[in-house]
Amino acid sequence: MDTRQITDEILAGIRFTAKAHIDHPKTPADAVRFWDMATPYLIHPCWCAMTLLTETSLPDEIRLPGYLALLFHDVIEDADLELPATTAPVVVELVQDMTFDSFSNEVDDIWSRSETVRLLKLYDKTSNLLDASWMSIEKWNKYARFTNQLARDVESNFGDLNIVKIADAIALQRS
Repeated sequence: MDTRQITDEILAGIRFTAKAHIDHPKTPADAVRFWDMATPYLIHPCWCAMTLLTETSLPDEIRLPGYLALLFHDVIEDADLELPATTAPVVVELVQDMTFDSFSNEVDDIWSRSETVRLLKLYDKTSNLLDASWMSIEKWNKYARFTNQLARDVESNFGDLNIVKIADAIALQRS
């Protein structure tokens, strides 16, 4: 893919994700971020996807399907809209494997998923912690512990990535 194709794909993915969360949310809360109930939900998948694309040490075989999976990762959970029919099977599989019924199930079942899914989940959880001022200390600490576990796993499988550094700086236990 050349730069123009990637750019067109990014923009189409952002438009689809915006449509899913703004026009087809399962609940009104699925259209916005929890901390202010006004900021468009779109910032979360966009941050995850764009941050993954800046991981220069990851091969395109991970980055390119991975960023689309991150753009689409909450559509199944939070929107009444199917993924675009043109979505590559590898992206559909990543999105499905990133989808859990609950945080508790995610914490228990993530370790049976692929290294790539665990990598993508680190972007997801790190982004959630960035605007998690709404979380209780107990919930924050559960999230932080899980994010730290993901960071150690990702570090051992993929090396010294920016997302590990970001997660380590954010996912600190609170008292």
